[in-house]
Amino acid sequence: MTKDRLPALRAAQNTEDSDPDAAYVALNMEDNSRFMSDFFAHVDSLRTNIDKISELVDEVKRLHSTILAAPQADDRTKEELEEKMADIKKLANDVRQRLKTMETEIEQEGNENAWRTADMRIRKTQHATLSRKFIDVMNSYRNAEIEYRERCKARIQRQLEITGRSVTDGEVEEMLESGNPAVFTQGIMVETAQAKQSLADIEARHGDIIKLEKSIKELHDMFIDMAALVQTQGEMIDRIEFNVVQSENFVKTANTDTKKAVKFQSAARRTCSNQIIGIWLYQF
Repeated sequence: MTKDRLPALRAAQNTEDSDPDAAYVALNMEDNSRFMSDFFAHVDSLRTNIDKISELVDEVKRLHSTILAAPQADDRTKEELEEKMADIKKLANDVRQRLKTMETEIEQEGNENAWRTADMRIRKTQHATLSRKFIDVMNSYRNAEIEYRERCKARIQRQLEITGRSVTDGEVEEMLESGNPAVFTQGIMVETAQAKQSLADIEARHGDIIKLEKSIKELHDMFIDMAALVQTQGEMIDRIEFNVVQSENFVKTANTDTKKAVKFQSAARRTCSNQIIGIWLYQF
């Protein structure tokens, strides 16, 4: 619903009769206040989505452990894992796009409204903070995916040993890079139920790793896309923090100097009073 600005316009018109510049400032201040309110609502929405991603990442980690602890692959658990990963991908792409849009808008506003220096600092700081938080959450997700891949690879190696085929970590990597699950089972005689189960588990883990490779690649591309932005915004935040510290030090120094001045002034007044009393007594 559009806000009724008639009262503000009338007030501005009354002010303009006496001071046109004051009327301009009054309208701009109202527009700016409303704009910043909308901006912080947008920030809250982004923060909520990043928190949702963080919660989903925790769920993904839990499902990873559940899958690896199970003696047999559970299709239902895997489906749940894939749903969580799809949700993370959807939210992450949305957050990334909104952060990039916010960056563009901030740059445009900065060029068009240079007088909003304080607001620009606030908006840039909020954007940089959200970007860093987003990267931290996605980095946690990437590490979880990489760790799961390593655990799946170790599981494949153990299952191959059960079937009587001993392989090194490097050989498992070469097998995975081939993209052909048959290379894991070549030359293996399936004579027992345990051997059959081991082969089925090997094929399942290989399928998991193939899916993980794609997810890790997408995350890598996302990090490259965000890296330069976070670095630039990070330098800006460091400068703001430095200025804040400098301001605090200045205030502390000013307070100390003020206390010294007050103390000196009090002492000077006491000295002056004593001198006046001395002169007055001397006259009598």
